[in-house]
Amino acid sequence: MKESLLNTPKLGFGCMRLPLLDEKDPTSIDIEHFKTMVDAFIEGGGTYFDTAFVYHNGTSETALREALVKRYPRDAYTVATKCLAWAAPDAATAQSNLQTSLDRLGLDYVDFYLLHNVGGPRTTKFDEYGMWDFVREMKDQGKIRNVGFSIHDGAETLDDILTEHPDMDFVQLQVNYLDWEDPVVQSRRCMEVAQKHGVPVIVMEPARGGRLIDLPARVSDVFKKAAPDRSIASWAYRFCYNLPNVITVLSGMSSIEHVRENVDDYRSFGSKPFSPEEQLAFDEAVTALHAVDTIACTNCRYCMKDCPQGIAIPNILGLLNLEAYTENREFAKGQYAWQAKAPASECIECGACEDMCPQKIDIINQLKRAAEHFE
Repeated sequence: MKESLLNTPKLGFGCMRLPLLDEKDPTSIDIEHFKTMVDAFIEGGGTYFDTAFVYHNGTSETALREALVKRYPRDAYTVATKCLAWAAPDAATAQSNLQTSLDRLGLDYVDFYLLHNVGGPRTTKFDEYGMWDFVREMKDQGKIRNVGFSIHDGAETLDDILTEHPDMDFVQLQVNYLDWEDPVVQSRRCMEVAQKHGVPVIVMEPARGGRLIDLPARVSDVFKKAAPDRSIASWAYRFCYNLPNVITVLSGMSSIEHVRENVDDYRSFGSKPFSPEEQLAFDEAVTALHAVDTIACTNCRYCMKDCPQGIAIPNILGLLNLEAYTENREFAKGQYAWQAKAPASECIECGACEDMCPQKIDIINQLKRAAEHFE
């Protein structure tokens, strides 16, 4: 069964940022516009649609029913949706999300069901609420075809979860060429862990929230010189399409133009590995992306062992590096809100972190800089 998932068309439709009639109201999805997007995606060979219980305050699922489920035969598409059990007040509520999603979607079963954003302290809620056994039971009852989870934690946590739950059909990971060797995100290492466990991967964030489309000139100029008529986005997606063990690569599409561009790029180049000349250009661009002064954090996390404030120091240092790579402070600041956990400004300058750091990083000064940049 797992091997057959790899036959899924590699471009997936993420339904997290759908077109709106009122930009201030996330529930005001423009259904007619969405229908044209669905039609163009399916005509281009796409089949995989990704939504979640919480997207657009729940209306992403109902919009998908109107634009897709009511208009196409059931064998023309696959649907994934997700449960954020850690955000639910109790087990009954968390487990009821599946039936609510099915009702919203107008489906008898969902093709892919994800325990969403597993990892860290959130995992304890999935355990406490019995979600692992629940989704297995729902799979046995035919309400779920494939069970998996999404995770933003590193390779070690992923390895632990897949070891504890070896019957997972798939996993959803943040993978892109910016995060490929990142010491916190660990895209490459996470892909290797999934491969080791024989679990195929759904790729999220292939363009790193749009940052690998809106690149600094030192990077984009390399791509434009190599392929003047090709979109910058195509390089990011193509990198992911051609990784081994990938089910599909999600693109959060919000307009018909976005769908058409992605479909055209995928049909033209998606299934083709980089040519030797393209690989040279790609490598040059990645080198240019990283050719800035950064903090030499290796994510060993020794600095956090005795931190009295519980500051996620490697995450914060990584965001300072992300700002340097992308030359985009606002993007890094947006990530800071959920990755920092405790603000950098809560540092009391006790020095315990610097005493433990093998790289001898001036952590206290870097935390001050992060507070200035992101708070």
